[in-house]
Amino acid sequence: MDILSEAIAAIRTGSPTSGLFIRHAPWGRRYPVVPGAGFHVVLQGSCWVVPPSGEPMALGVGDVLFMPRGADHDLVDSMDSPVTETASPGEPREIVGPGVRTALLCGAYELGRQRSHPILDELPEFIHLAARPGRHPALRGAVDLLAAEIAEPRPGSDAAVPALLDTLLLFILRAWFDEQADAQTTGWAGAFVDPAVAAVLRAVHEEPAKAWTVPDLSDVAGVSRATLARRFTATVGEPPLAYVTRWRMLTAARLLRETDNGLGSVARQVGYTSEFAFAKAFKREYGLAPGRYRRAEDNPPLVAV
Repeated sequence: MDILSEAIAAIRTGSPTSGLFIRHAPWGRRYPVVPGAGFHVVLQGSCWVVPPSGEPMALGVGDVLFMPRGADHDLVDSMDSPVTETASPGEPREIVGPGVRTALLCGAYELGRQRSHPILDELPEFIHLAARPGRHPALRGAVDLLAAEIAEPRPGSDAAVPALLDTLLLFILRAWFDEQADAQTTGWAGAFVDPAVAAVLRAVHEEPAKAWTVPDLSDVAGVSRATLARRFTATVGEPPLAYVTRWRMLTAARLLRETDNGLGSVARQVGYTSEFAFAKAFKREYGLAPGRYRRAEDNPPLVAV
């Protein structure tokens, strides 16, 4: 069981969007907050990212900027350039100007407002993956393929682009966690490289319906209960059984949104023999009864990339 893929699939909604835009200096664009995650990749030229608070960040060719919670920000070619545009659907791909040409690949992913996972919750508002020779070649390859499909659509591009966007998201997160694992052993970067914690996560993801106990999980981990509790909490951010409940509810929410399974079936798939007990636990987590959650609208469509 792939922990990262399953975690992202549990909170994804809708379809990702992307676009290529080209501007000539001077230019400045505002990106309002989006209900999900967003990214920028510099394909040509350079620019600055200006967040509402904090220091501006310089981006060069090949750099990737990821916003896991869709934070609002400005992009400008120079800190002296005014912001004259707001990212919106239907805007021109290229605006010609007198100055240096900048090309950026931008995109956004819809994530459920009522669903969250600590794998994204712990990430900073802005993740800057600087282009470095030999570093993260899979990420670079995905960027090149996606840019080529968007710049020159060919037969099959309508299927290729969403698949490449999904791949890009996973490669961005993989690159970030790889970089963090080089410097620290806490947080989710540590969870992936700790064999005991990773084994427990895989087991829980594979069998959310199992009546897991702390002794069961410590047996899976191959360490004592005290050791597992300490290492699991330090990396995942909560005790093992708390994560079991979280994963059950995330799985239930996904089943409610993506299938027509009855509530009793959903309850059994996440470890509840009583539909009433499941409904009570679900409402405590999401603030809505399962039936109402299934009928509720999730995120509004993404309006800008």
